[in-house]
Amino acid sequence: MEAIVDRDNLRKALAQVRRNKGAPGIDGMSVEALALHLKDHWPELRAQLLEGSYKPQPVRRVAIPKASGGTRPLGIPTVLDRFIQQAVMQVLQEAWDDGFSASSYGFRPARSAHQAVAAAQAFIASGHRVVVDIDLEKFFDRVNHDILMGWWPSGCPIRASFG
Repeated sequence: MEAIVDRDNLRKALAQVRRNKGAPGIDGMSVEALALHLKDHWPELRAQLLEGSYKPQPVRRVAIPKASGGTRPLGIPTVLDRFIQQAVMQVLQEAWDDGFSASSYGFRPARSAHQAVAAAQAFIASGHRVVVDIDLEKFFDRVNHDILMGWWPSGCPIRASFG
């Protein structure tokens, strides 16, 4: 957790949340209001994170229309929770990214869908005839959370807790 609450990591997380913009969560706090909120409340938030007592707020649920018809549920966390999630993700990503396949493009730093398509085109041009695209839609709705949490690496810089 020390790496997560490190000042440089938090600055990067705040900058990323600002770049992402986004709607307020259930508390109504805007991205623009986050820095002042952190200035006023950071010591207590930091203490909660370090002792493991921080509790994220409920997620605001909205339904967004799908191009194919119908709607897709979308959860909007509070801006504060997005900031904390970003700080955690940065530390985890640094620890884990080297373990991913060079052929993996989804949600990785300095990787894009355009690069994935270019790589697939290069494989096809070199004579390969199969490209695999895997979508983890609803993975966390279906995965056995007990098994997943039992697998959690003991050397991981944070310990996850669900529930």
